[in-house]
Amino acid sequence: MLHPLNMIRARVGTLVDGPRVQFVVTGLILLNAFTMGLSTAPSIVDQFGSVLHVFDVMIVTCFVLELALRMFARGWRFFLSGWNVFDFLVVGVTLIPATGNLSVLRTLRVLRVLRLVSVVPAMRKVVNALLMALPGLGSIGALLLLVFYVAAVMSTQMFGDRFPQWFGTIGESMYSLFQIMTLESWSMGIVRPVMEVFPYAWIFFVPFILLTSFAVLNLFIAIIVDAMQHMQAEEAAEVEEGAQREREAISSELAGLRAEVLALRRMLKRERAD
Repeated sequence: MLHPLNMIRARVGTLVDGPRVQFVVTGLILLNAFTMGLSTAPSIVDQFGSVLHVFDVMIVTCFVLELALRMFARGWRFFLSGWNVFDFLVVGVTLIPATGNLSVLRTLRVLRVLRLVSVVPAMRKVVNALLMALPGLGSIGALLLLVFYVAAVMSTQMFGDRFPQWFGTIGESMYSLFQIMTLESWSMGIVRPVMEVFPYAWIFFVPFILLTSFAVLNLFIAIIVDAMQHMQAEEAAEVEEGAQREREAISSELAGLRAEVLALRRMLKRERAD
């Protein structure tokens, strides 16, 4: 038999994790995001500043209460979940006093909006996929950095003397190449002026754009998509495994019922024979 405290914890955990409470928390997060946006307008603050402050205190109180209930329901196991730790840090940071020299910390209140990531399952899936893709993204990032470094050395040697503002040093060359990779004013802003002095400079810039913008960067997207598909496949496998266990349980129950029915039939036959 469960201990009364454990029963209370189980009921509190079921309540807090229930769809109604999560729906209310999501609504409070969206309302808090709206009120924080209003607090950036001086005219609105002058008229409704006290009301916005009351709303802010009430919403923070609800967040703290919800976290306290979750911690009570799970005990020390609360901190075993990364999402619980994330919620705890987000709410805890926004509770830091923001007066005097710490007034800049008032801007951290907007971090409460990030709780949507932990509350909305679809957002959690995206974040989990990004975390799963980090090793692959690190490899692609290292490859991209290597390409940038080689291209920066080449462009500094080729164009640095005539265009020191763009390719005078390795750092300036890498920044200019980053602008070219993003296709932001790359042609009229950088490449065409360079081609007026070096007509064949396109032989360097065009392959660089094809390699970085259309090849390497698309690998980032491919890795993230692959991670999301892998997560969906794992979830489908877990659902199928759960359904299989349920089918096996039902089959075993049916087998037990059949055995009981057969036993009853045999007893009835014996009684009739007697």
